Amino acid sequence: MKVGMLLLSGGSGSRMGAAKHALDHPKGGSWGGHLVRVFQSVFPSSPVLLLGEPLPDHPDLPSLDDPREGPAVALRAWAAEEVPEVDRWWVVACDQVRWTRDLLADWLARCEAADPSARHWMMAHHGGHLQPLGGWLSSSLRPALAASTERSLMALATALPHLVVPSDGAEWVDVDTPHERREFERGT
Repeated sequence: MKVGMLLLSGGSGSRMGAAKHALDHPKGGSWGGHLVRVFQSVFPSSPVLLLGEPLPDHPDLPSLDDPREGPAVALRAWAAEEVPEVDRWWVVACDQVRWTRDLLADWLARCEAADPSARHWMMAHHGGHLQPLGGWLSSSLRPALAASTERSLMALATALPHLVVPSDGAEWVDVDTPHERREFERGT
C-alpha cells in the first residue's frame, strides 16, 4: 500500500505567539519538521505535502495554499488539487508533536487491518472524542471531500465513509496553549 503525508501547517499561531509548525521541537528542528522526519523514517520514499506554510527545516517540500478558513475548508481545497497518487494520506496537524516512528507504524498497521481495501477515513477514538487529524484518509474519498460544503472538520469527517479505531496514546493530544507547550517540553 502506498501512502503519503499531508501536514496541516496553515495556522496563525495566535495562541502560541508564533506559527506552530515552525516552533522548535525538543528533539531538534521544527514541530512540523519533527512530523516529517517521523513519517520519512517509516516511509522514506513516500510523498509529503504541506497544506499551508513551508517548514523552516524542510523548505524544499511542496506546499499548497491554505484558504485560512479552518481545517475543513483547507482539506476541501487540497482534495480539489492534483496530488501524487497514493492509497492513503496521513492527514496530521502540526501540533500533534508526540508521534514517533513506532507509534506511526503501529497506527498504520491497525488501520490497514481494520480497512484493508483503503476505502475509509480511519480515525482514532481518543479521550471520548473522534480524532480525524492524525488519521489515514483514503484517496478514493478525495472527490467527495472536494465536493463537500461542510465547514466543520468533524461534520466533514463524519459525512464521509469512516471507521473508528480506539487509541489511548499521547500522540493524539494536541499542544494548543503555551502552558501545554511547557508541559510537553518538560516531558520529552
